[in-house]
Amino acid sequence: MRRVFSILIVLGLILFFVNSLSILPEYGKVKLSKVSSAYINKSVNGNSEKVTFGKSKDLEDGSANVVTSIVVNYRSFDTLGEVTVLFTSALGVGLILHGYKRKKYGRQPNFILRISVGILLPLILLFGAYIFIHGHLTPGGGFPGGTIIAAGILLLYLSNEEYELSKASKFVESAAGSLYVIVGLTGLAVSGIFLLNFLPTGVVGNLFSAGIVPIVYILIGFKVGAELSGIIADLHREEG
Repeated sequence: MRRVFSILIVLGLILFFVNSLSILPEYGKVKLSKVSSAYINKSVNGNSEKVTFGKSKDLEDGSANVVTSIVVNYRSFDTLGEVTVLFTSALGVGLILHGYKRKKYGRQPNFILRISVGILLPLILLFGAYIFIHGHLTPGGGFPGGTIIAAGILLLYLSNEEYELSKASKFVESAAGSLYVIVGLTGLAVSGIFLLNFLPTGVVGNLFSAGIVPIVYILIGFKVGAELSGIIADLHREEG
């Protein structure tokens, strides 16, 4: 009975997706709505004026990275949802492996590995921080920057069998997520829209520009780095 029920659900989903495909417009012939058309055809400051890197100021977004303009400004609420999905995943791993002890591999890490990690770790952490601090100017952002930092934590686990992730990482994770929401609520209070860019955008190309965009990226970087590091720590546990 259970197998029949599962098959019926799968068939229902297949029929749903096939029916959805039949109502989609042909490629290249879709009629854009007023909102999507406006964002596709607009410039960074809402008109046809030329934007000069390092000179133009007080633009609508102020970010030199177009992808960042979309991800952390116009579509920032969706990005908050993605951060929530990662939090849910980390929570699930933690609940499953809660109470397990640190896994022991039975042999000491290689000498070359230990020395190499000691040399490379500061550079990895610095590079990860650069990626999310500089994300509004060059390719990067909070997710890749946080992932690089978590990769450094993984190397610590591989090079030191006694290493344990600091409990402060949980505080960093919680604080970064809470501050992200607070930034959004501040935009709602100041401008009437959740996560609206309410700070001056400055000169495009400067480090201190683009309003709340670099602030949000830094918060995402810390949160993603702490959450992925927590997942790595949980996966290094075993029943015992």
